[in-house]
Amino acid sequence: MEDIRQFKGTTTIGLVCDNGVVMASESRATMGNFIASKEAKKIYQIDDLVGMTTAGSIGDAQRLVKWLQVEAKLYRMRCDEPMTVKAITTLLANILSGSRYYPFLVQLLVGGVDKNGSSIYSLDPIGGVIEEKKAVATGSGSPFAYGVLEDRYTEGLSLDDGVDLAIRALHQAVKRDSASGNGVHVVKISPTEYVEVDREYIEGKRLELS
Repeated sequence: MEDIRQFKGTTTIGLVCDNGVVMASESRATMGNFIASKEAKKIYQIDDLVGMTTAGSIGDAQRLVKWLQVEAKLYRMRCDEPMTVKAITTLLANILSGSRYYPFLVQLLVGGVDKNGSSIYSLDPIGGVIEEKKAVATGSGSPFAYGVLEDRYTEGLSLDDGVDLAIRALHQAVKRDSASGNGVHVVKISPTEYVEVDREYIEGKRLELS
C-alpha cells in the first residue's frame, strides 16, 4: 500500500453559517515535494444543495464523487425528493468502512442544506463520521487555518461573512504550509442555490490580506 503520508497535502474548510454552509479549498496538488498541479479541483457538487471537499488521493476522491453523484440522482428519481446531507454522509461512511482493508486515502467534508437545515460532516479514510457544528478544516494546512477560524468564527455567521472568513483562513494556511497553495476555491450553499464564488472577488480579498 502507498504511504498515506504523501496524500496529506491540502487545506479544506467547512463553515456552518446562518441559513447555509460555506466550503473552501486551495488548489495545489503535490507528489512528495513536487507540485503536480496548481489548479486541482477539491470541491465537488454532489447534489443540488450538497457539496464535498476532498483531501488526499485525487483518484480515490474522484471515484467517490462519481459514486455519490450517481446514487443521489437515483434516489431523487426513485423517491421524488433529494437525499438529506446525513443520508449522503451515511452512504459514504458505509463505502469507506467497507474498504477498510484497502482504504480510500482521503479525508472528506460533506456539507449542504436540506429539510433539516444546514450541516457539515467530516469523514476519515475508514468511515468515521463527526458532525461539525461550527467550523472545521482538514489537511496539512489545517493547524494554520484553525488559528484563524477559532479566533474569528462566531455563531450566526452570515454566508457572505463565512466566505470572507474561509478566504482569510486559507490565505494564512497557504503562507505557512508548503503543500497548500496557488488558487482558492469557495462555494456557498443556501436553501435555494449552490454558488461558486467569483474568482475575482476571492483574489481581491486575498490582495487585501497581503
